[in-house]
Amino acid sequence: MSDSRISKRIAAIAESATLKVDTKAKALKAQGRPVISYAAGEPDFATPEHIVEAAVRAARDPKNHRYTPAVGLPELREAIVEKTKTDSGTEVDVSQVMVTNGGKHAVYTAFQVILNDGDEVLVPAPYWTTYPEAIKLAGGKQVDVFAGSDQDYKVTVEQLEAHYTSNTKALLMCSPSNPTGAVYSKSEMEAIGKWVASKENLWVVTDEIYQNLVYDGIRAYSITEVVPEIQDRTIMINGVAKSYAMTGWRVGWIISPPDAAKAAANLQSHLTSNVSNVSQRAAIEAITGDQEPVQQMLEAFDRRRKLAVSELNKIAGIVTPTPEGAFYVYPDVSGLFGREFGGRSFGSSLELADYVLDEAEVALVPGEAFGPSGYFRLSYALGDDQLLEGIQRLQKLFS
Repeated sequence: MSDSRISKRIAAIAESATLKVDTKAKALKAQGRPVISYAAGEPDFATPEHIVEAAVRAARDPKNHRYTPAVGLPELREAIVEKTKTDSGTEVDVSQVMVTNGGKHAVYTAFQVILNDGDEVLVPAPYWTTYPEAIKLAGGKQVDVFAGSDQDYKVTVEQLEAHYTSNTKALLMCSPSNPTGAVYSKSEMEAIGKWVASKENLWVVTDEIYQNLVYDGIRAYSITEVVPEIQDRTIMINGVAKSYAMTGWRVGWIISPPDAAKAAANLQSHLTSNVSNVSQRAAIEAITGDQEPVQQMLEAFDRRRKLAVSELNKIAGIVTPTPEGAFYVYPDVSGLFGREFGGRSFGSSLELADYVLDEAEVALVPGEAFGPSGYFRLSYALGDDQLLEGIQRLQKLFS
């Protein structure tokens, strides 16, 4: 079949690297191989029972069997307004909130709404694999701003300024970060926010999906909380997937200034209409109901975070900064390059990841999926025993 049968725009989309690695790992498991996968970015816990029960009740109620407003159930949008005030320190009107089919849909919508062909987006790297494709689909151009392990994976105002041009339309922020777990401090976020304020008409798209997954008593500050004057050009993205173990329920949201909110609503009215009502009812319960299960998950993640960092840093040539949020560690493995293992030497994290999967039966996502080579992303959202065993396999392989 000729490639010309498929649109160039769609043919140019890259497959999700994280899902690709996870699919390969699952296929090997199905063959009976004892593969341990750190690839998937989702909690290993079941959705809390009270949320599931809310969905069961909703499924039995005929009012949820019909179309509802394309922008989301009023009750859920009101709950999101309150959550945004509490967790993001930002007051918004319900008219600015639109419920989406997960966080990816919200990211896609944000860039479709604000980008024209050729517009540049500053993207701190390492970055989540979906950002480049969402930007390209909107006709935009991604401009990477890289911060390595020596900066705890956080970019500076000086770096942003160095990459800023007359074509720069938006800055993307993700704190806590996927893939690194980095969290910008209040002062760091304030400095970036003030820099944005100094640039006329520069948008901010801030992905806060991991905002409630933070450790050591720190807070993930929203850019609009510390620099409120840029709220009228900030698009906020969030959802219930990560904090509530609801990745499969597909409920996210986007909060935009009024003109962008209207444009987003017009797009969604043609693209998807309303998100599943049952999932929306479950999301209402997640946001407004008992938060104790969230704390229990957070405690487990914190324990695993410390274990992963401690054990990975026992491997000579690997440097693992301690993440302050999300449920990932992002070790710098460039110190392994050029050394010989199993009669071979390696010059990229992509080559290393293939070697690790073949020889140690451990699935890792290489840094190439998130920006420059030289890194692995490991999700510690898996059982404690598997977490430790997989890293011990790495310790043995690279001894």
